[in-house]
Amino acid sequence: MQLSNTDRSYGGVTKTFHWLTALLILTVILVGWIANDLAHAVTDPSIPSTEAGIARATWLFSLHKTLGVTVFFVALARIAWALTQAKPGLLNADKRAEAMAAETVHWLLYGSLVLVPLSGWIHHAATEGFAPIWWPFGQSLPLVPKDAALAAVTAGLHQVLQWVLVVSLALHVAGALKHHVIDRDETLRRMLPGRNAAPQPPAHPQSTSPLVAALVIWAAALGCGAWLGMFDRGESSGYAQGVPLESVASDWTVTEGTLEITVTQLGNPVTGSFADWTAAIRFEERETPGAAGDVAVTIAIGSLTLGSVTAQAMGPDFFDASVFPTAEFLADLYRTEVGYDARGTLTLRGTTVDVTLPFDLDMDGNTAKVSGTVTLNRLDFGIGGNLPDESSLKFPVTVAVSLTAAR
Repeated sequence: MQLSNTDRSYGGVTKTFHWLTALLILTVILVGWIANDLAHAVTDPSIPSTEAGIARATWLFSLHKTLGVTVFFVALARIAWALTQAKPGLLNADKRAEAMAAETVHWLLYGSLVLVPLSGWIHHAATEGFAPIWWPFGQSLPLVPKDAALAAVTAGLHQVLQWVLVVSLALHVAGALKHHVIDRDETLRRMLPGRNAAPQPPAHPQSTSPLVAALVIWAAALGCGAWLGMFDRGESSGYAQGVPLESVASDWTVTEGTLEITVTQLGNPVTGSFADWTAAIRFEERETPGAAGDVAVTIAIGSLTLGSVTAQAMGPDFFDASVFPTAEFLADLYRTEVGYDARGTLTLRGTTVDVTLPFDLDMDGNTAKVSGTVTLNRLDFGIGGNLPDESSLKFPVTVAVSLTAAR
């Protein structure tokens, strides 16, 4: 069997690319649909999660993503090979409408084989947490930040583009079967393995019309996706709007600050932050060890954004935000021999635990900059009690606070 194409038939390399791509695409679509159904039970906060369910969904999503990246590189190699080869002419080129439809579908397929996995890969790189890619590369991408808005847009793109791919694939298969069963020509046979003689195709002038038609279809699909709101699905849990925090009286006003948590999921750190929290601070700097004031921090749990597992974190197995919408840290501030501590209690999910938060202080007149971290055990608060070991979610959770306050 010849390796290169001719103007009548496809060579062995093109045939190999064709059937390898078909196998990968059908597998990745099937795995993706099954994984998506399983993931619903993992990410829906109203459905209790199990270790086994999380493991199955994670494994299938990792397989889906890994195969998707494979499709991307196979598609690039296939396109690069096609650019060096003769293109066998259409056997129905004399039927202009059919020829136009066939070439339009080919453009849609080639473009989708690149755009669908690429949009999914960017979504993965922009999202914190859940189901790593198994290749030794690709967990992050250059110029792609961890950003919830970007993740939402690329998730919508991936879904819209995959439907274009599915429809195009269905039309491609239907066209091949029509040629084989109804027209009884060599269109399908010349893509099958082995040496297949094929007739000389009729003359078919080259045109940009199929490419333009494919671009119009993509634009229409994206327009429908935008109309349906598929590009503005944020990762917010939706609880923050229901639990607005009241302003508090304080000797110090926080002018800017972040309150972050970092969990370790499937061996990878996932960092999130609370958008809504208040701090009532009473503090006087001192040179010697001793009491320096106190602080009362209230946190709106529903304002947490934690990558792709935000909704899951709000569920009854974890923060249970609908029942326990806020957390509270009440502490006395102390100057120590080496710095400062906030010593008090953290009440979270209805459980109160003693916590000491060491922090660094940088004073500049009436402006104070504070940063500190503390590591908590999620089981102390009954968080993730359905995950009693660390195979999917580690016990330690790191809390980091950084703020600037004015007297």
